Amino acid sequence: MGQETPGLKKRQRKGGEALYWCASPEAVKAGFEPKTVNLSRHRDAPLLLAAACKRLDAEQRGWLSGKLRTRDDYDGTFASLLRRYETHPQSTFAKLKANSRAAYLSYVRMLTEAIGKRRVTAVSGLDIKAWHDKWKAPDQPGGREKIAAASFAANVLKAALAFGVIDGNRPGCKDLHDALSLARFPKPRPRNVAPTAEQIAAARAAARGMGHPRLALAYALQFETTLRLWDVVGQWLPMDEPYLSTITARGRKWIGPAWSDIDSELILRHRPTKTADTTEVVVSFDLKECPMVMQELALIPPEARTGPLILNGDLPYWSFQTRIIWRAVAKKAGMTGIWNRDIRAGGITQARRSGANLDDVSKAAGHSGKTITARVYDRDTLEHHRRVRRAIAGTSPGTPGNDTE
Repeated sequence: MGQETPGLKKRQRKGGEALYWCASPEAVKAGFEPKTVNLSRHRDAPLLLAAACKRLDAEQRGWLSGKLRTRDDYDGTFASLLRRYETHPQSTFAKLKANSRAAYLSYVRMLTEAIGKRRVTAVSGLDIKAWHDKWKAPDQPGGREKIAAASFAANVLKAALAFGVIDGNRPGCKDLHDALSLARFPKPRPRNVAPTAEQIAAARAAARGMGHPRLALAYALQFETTLRLWDVVGQWLPMDEPYLSTITARGRKWIGPAWSDIDSELILRHRPTKTADTTEVVVSFDLKECPMVMQELALIPPEARTGPLILNGDLPYWSFQTRIIWRAVAKKAGMTGIWNRDIRAGGITQARRSGANLDDVSKAAGHSGKTITARVYDRDTLEHHRRVRRAIAGTSPGTPGNDTE
């Protein structure tokens, strides 16, 4: 309709006049997509309307020049953006650890199916907020909102847009990434469950009773060393992961703690996988100071202490096995609603409740700083309050916080 809105045309629809950006006949003949984009939502915003037309016109001209025609290049759709994010060797997706990459990949697939045909330049932050509302909607009327799933989907989309900016400043990516950074979405409620030593004892007994004594040892280690589950039972990774392993099965290889990581003084040294490529911190644990662990070790004969620390027959446990068994163990032990990863928080909470120094607890947990220890894993707010009140009560007369009258 003009130089400020190249390609804009008016079309009559049942609801009235609609505004469409239309590709040129030359571009359509060359195979450019999309052929048309409905811009009616910008009818009362001339600056946004002009900007949208100019972006689409620039993409069209780029296509005609041959710069945007390669299969692996960005063609303006979310499908191509997500494909490049997933497959480019320099993408942040490629830097994810195997277990995180599997989770991200499922959401890349979901996003591709849900919004893949949409063009990045034709979407606003309000569109993403509407998508987020749809993603978090309960599966059944009156059901629980899927806030965690919607939050994860938004984070994956944001990561893909960020790569689009780095990857040649693809049209529309920076604007949407900025909009997504400014948007405020509800976040999942933090976990406030912290199993006690008595509950872990019950879980260990249940695991042994179900024929999984090594998982009883795993639960004890999680609680008393505050290691994550996969740092105790290990992980099965794709064969192309850059880790050495002599244990393979089903086209995957296993990495994890072995009996050789425990020395003659019962000191366990381990590099947590979550920080192995960043801080490279190595944590050490004196198992003699862990009564639950010592009880489980006493049940394992010396000749059986070879190879992987936690075995299920001849092989380490697969992740799906640990999940299924934990659900059965938790039910038998009366711990319904407690997740396996809550065990770590239970160990940290017990330590803080007992007066352990936060710096010591943070270092033992392998955290890069004590903030994450206090904010996420120390779940005993009642004891925090008690320590505050006791500190106030212990101040000398006349000091702030102490009533002298």
